[in-house]
Amino acid sequence: MWISELFYSVQGEGLLMGVPSVFIRTSGCNLRCSWCDTPYTSWNPQGAEMSVQEIVDYARSHPARHAVVTGGEPMIAPEIGGLTRALRDAGMHITIETAGTVWTDVACDLMSVSPKLANSTPREIDGGRWAAAHDRLRFNPDVLRRLTSQFDYQLKFVVAAESDLEEIERIAAVVAAPPEKVLLMPEGTSRETLDERGPWVAEICKRRGYRFSPRLHIALYGNRRGT
Repeated sequence: MWISELFYSVQGEGLLMGVPSVFIRTSGCNLRCSWCDTPYTSWNPQGAEMSVQEIVDYARSHPARHAVVTGGEPMIAPEIGGLTRALRDAGMHITIETAGTVWTDVACDLMSVSPKLANSTPREIDGGRWAAAHDRLRFNPDVLRRLTSQFDYQLKFVVAAESDLEEIERIAAVVAAPPEKVLLMPEGTSRETLDERGPWVAEICKRRGYRFSPRLHIALYGNRRGT
């Protein structure tokens, strides 16, 4: 498998925020989000080939029961099914971070689906070369329904403006997600941006009954790899 990085930290987002976890970041993505915070897995993918056994050995070398398989888009990674099943055999709780556009047979305890909104389309990047393909691929309702019907899940949306709410509600309705399954997270990779956007995103959560998700790893470590 092509792995961008392995690291041990605390989960910074979502329902399991704060839980010590081993992070397995695959390289490669079918989307090109304008605000992507891991361009080294999408716009300019980097990494090294590792075997499933090497990855599992790394996970088992840390005092954590939780593994987070992320990317890029881990659901397009070769051997992702074999990796997740090997992690389960090792006694790990498995979270998969995905955009929810691709179905693959995996072992998973929490499917963390982050559907990409219109605010993710890279219209001004690289001359807009990726915009049409990104828009075509970023939302797949059939895959979204399948993922949320088969696994325990959270829907985690990156919010850049209050106008994103209409699209968020439309996507959540596709799977009839109850409010407690919907998490809103302010877009940003700096403490200053998150501090500015956090309060009004939290107010939306209060009105709609959604969960608010800060980005704990940014607050703790800043925008650094391996955290």
